Amino acid sequence: MDPLTPDEIARYQRHILLPEVGGAGQQRLKTARVLVIGAGGLGAPVLQYLAAAGVGTLGIADDDRVSLSNLQRQVIHDTGTIGELKTQSAADAIARLNPHVRTIRFEERFSQDTASRHLGGFDLVIDGSDNFDTRYTAADAAEAARLPLVTGAVGRFDGSVTTLKPYESDAEGVLNPRYRDLFPAPPPQGLIPSCAEAGIIGALTGVVGTLMAMEAIKLITGIGEPLIGRLLLYDGLAARFETIRYRRKRTKAAAE
Repeated sequence: MDPLTPDEIARYQRHILLPEVGGAGQQRLKTARVLVIGAGGLGAPVLQYLAAAGVGTLGIADDDRVSLSNLQRQVIHDTGTIGELKTQSAADAIARLNPHVRTIRFEERFSQDTASRHLGGFDLVIDGSDNFDTRYTAADAAEAARLPLVTGAVGRFDGSVTTLKPYESDAEGVLNPRYRDLFPAPPPQGLIPSCAEAGIIGALTGVVGTLMAMEAIKLITGIGEPLIGRLLLYDGLAARFETIRYRRKRTKAAAE
């Protein structure tokens, strides 16, 4: 394990001063390998804050290119990167922010077929995708790989975040809930309009994406209480947070 360099010690001094993090926690951030699905509205602040925090390796999975309409909320990109692959634009921004961070680009949509390539070598997954198919695929793949997953979603003026470790048990010996315990099935096609159809306030993705980055930092350093079995809801118009608890659904055999 490479020790922190003098430059890294100076860069992360405010982390190291925290007794809960310290040098040991910063070292864990340095050795962490995090895959971020989506380099858009949610992925942008996630990547920026994890890079600034010193996460050693960031994987970026996205098959889209930067467009002008993205820039209202996808703040890792800028006017000069319009037309570029989002993975490349994000990787270049990360290199400018923190040269100690290594990036791995997956210029393809996350799917069941590509999950093994995307997840190999990572120890944490963050899903910032904008569609239900990818969210369910990411949840199933992370569970199968026994990797923690931080997942978030946004719509118009509100958003949500939760953390999943369904392969582990809680203090009572009950397995933690799955994504499908919270959302058993995706909604019918077309029922929930996309951001392109309904619009979205740009700063909302910053709020929710930053909360997702905080969850990742807690998981990596082992501090605090992750949102396992809890869905954090944010109402931007009312400036209100609420938390909903959810549990693993009992199977018919277990109930009997």
